[in-house]
Amino acid sequence: MSIEKGQKMPEGAFSVMTEGGPGRITTGELFSGKKVVLFSVPGAFTPTCSNEHLPGYVNNAGALHAKGVDQIACMAVNDVFVMDAWGRSAGAGDSVLMLADGNGDYARALGLEFDGTGFGMGMRGQRFSIVVDDGVVAELNVEEGGGFSCSSAEAALEQL
Repeated sequence: MSIEKGQKMPEGAFSVMTEGGPGRITTGELFSGKKVVLFSVPGAFTPTCSNEHLPGYVNNAGALHAKGVDQIACMAVNDVFVMDAWGRSAGAGDSVLMLADGNGDYARALGLEFDGTGFGMGMRGQRFSIVVDDGVVAELNVEEGGGFSCSSAEAALEQL
């Protein structure tokens, strides 16, 4: 069963790259007292993720912040080194926090994982976006059948 609008986000942690190397951020640190747009992609460096999803959030970061968003975060079932390299290659800088859900623990906690073994990708997270307000799901947008529309930065802007 997946998370639903109005529910509290599950507790968990992500790997993040820091100036000193791999680090960790908890969901409490990420969501508590903040408005966060969390979006998930099936994989770093994959076509739709690299050409549309992440760039959309990088390009719209200023507009999202102007609508009261404190943090934009991108999550994928990839390791911290891949997420860091992908963020650097996409010019994410400080505009999008790159979260590594290396073992897919958080995707499973949300109930938003999918089996990508048929594509040689193993277990991954679905493509989605969640507007989180002080740890509670304010908006939930899960893409169906490999689509890309409701989880875009533009869609998030319309919901804020």
